[in-house]
Amino acid sequence: MGTTALTEAVFYILLSLDTPLHGYGIMQNVEHLSGGSISGGRVRLAAGTLYGALTTLTERGWIVSLGDESEGRKKEYQITPAGREAVRAELRRLHELTQNGDKLTSEWN
Repeated sequence: MGTTALTEAVFYILLSLDTPLHGYGIMQNVEHLSGGSISGGRVRLAAGTLYGALTTLTERGWIVSLGDESEGRKKEYQITPAGREAVRAELRRLHELTQNGDKLTSEWN
């Protein structure tokens, strides 16, 4: 099996990039996705954390950088098919974890 667990921040970054976004847009979207009813606002990205994650995700081939900042536009990022598969794998891993936890703890009285 051997999939690597994603951090909550990376998971939300990948979910944010179904449509191209620049760094600030990603930060806002992650905060929105992780706010309210989804995770209670646990994920707030600092710029350094975000750009470090974007570099790593680009190196893994899970996102691509679109455009060029030298053209005067902010660099945008978008998820790749490999990134979508990483999200699906994480969802499968989490589902298995919760199923196993539910089975084992249901016997606790």
